[in-house]
Amino acid sequence: MDEICSLILKEKLIVILRGIPKDCLEDVSKAVIRGGVKLMEVTFNQKSQDPILELTTQLETIREAVGDQLCLGAGTVLTVEQVEAAYRAGAKYIISPNSSMEVIRRTKELGMVSIPGAMTPTEIANAWQWGADIIKLFPADDLGCHYIKNVKAPLSHIPLLATGGVNPDTIPLFLEAGAVGVGTGISIAKPELIAARDFDGIADLARAHVEAVHRARV
Repeated sequence: MDEICSLILKEKLIVILRGIPKDCLEDVSKAVIRGGVKLMEVTFNQKSQDPILELTTQLETIREAVGDQLCLGAGTVLTVEQVEAAYRAGAKYIISPNSSMEVIRRTKELGMVSIPGAMTPTEIANAWQWGADIIKLFPADDLGCHYIKNVKAPLSHIPLLATGGVNPDTIPLFLEAGAVGVGTGISIAKPELIAARDFDGIADLARAHVEAVHRARV
């Protein structure tokens, strides 16, 4: 768990895959790897007739295609049952849009990194008290960098991961405001690129995001 948390804090970029067609999963995964990405989150589709089966199949497909080249996590995790299914499918970290004490505690019991979502100082502090490792600040683009700076003043001990509105232009701004990392999907795995099967284009976008993280470190 400490190793995974350290990797997230080092790489600072998690690519989010949401609604990617099954026949594109392998190519998209290999594309983001070519772009220098180390961490990828695959989200539960809560509208699916069987969200657990769908997520499990996706994670297994990616793992078979790229092995340990990507550190995989599960996203949009809302229940303990989904935490357990993600664990069995090989997820190393659990990301949610909300903060659930039960989800956080089960994640930790299974030895995975917990990254619940929160918006207000109270939600952030509660999730941290319940055992979260990193708090996903969501939606970061609606809140803005100034909000992150203000929240980090009294809550400087709590690491925040910004999601929403993340792209190569905003990555340095979020990191400079105090976020320890960022998460994005739509700015890399763009629907039009998926439809065109332009995986080189996805690799180029992934590389631009990784380079933006590197620029922010300088």
